[in-house]
Amino acid sequence: MRDATVDGAVAGAVGVWAMDVATWTMYRKEPPELLEQEKRARVFGKDVAHAAARRLARMAGSDVARDEPNAGGIFVHYLLGIGPGVAYAQLRRRHPWIAAGKGALWGTALFVINDEVAGPLARVASGPRSYPWQTHVRGLVGHVVLGVATHVVLDALDRAP
Repeated sequence: MRDATVDGAVAGAVGVWAMDVATWTMYRKEPPELLEQEKRARVFGKDVAHAAARRLARMAGSDVARDEPNAGGIFVHYLLGIGPGVAYAQLRRRHPWIAAGKGALWGTALFVINDEVAGPLARVASGPRSYPWQTHVRGLVGHVVLGVATHVVLDALDRAP
């Protein structure tokens, strides 16, 4: 049996990439007025990962994370998928019910926890009511894609020699 931590990190990174493909496809089709409303709701006018990087940089007395995209924001973005990927890889081996929906349930849970609860509590996202409903749908779809992609990669790695 392969190392679940390494496999989870790889699967989580692939999951983030898949989520980005899905959400950017949706983002590009949204009307400009909704995108502007979303941008006004964002902390520092940035996505959650870049807002977190900006907040951390400011706490350190730096302004390196001012522009977007930047290495800090991209690092945080991937970390937010790699960490849960590692957790999912570990948990699904011990508790198979975690894999219900082949990662879709996991992705849904990540959406609720990260986007709707943790982001606003960490002050890197505004409260859920600040965003148009389309933003929430895009976030949910993206996280379900992340969960399913993570699951598919882990299944493939489990079958690898």
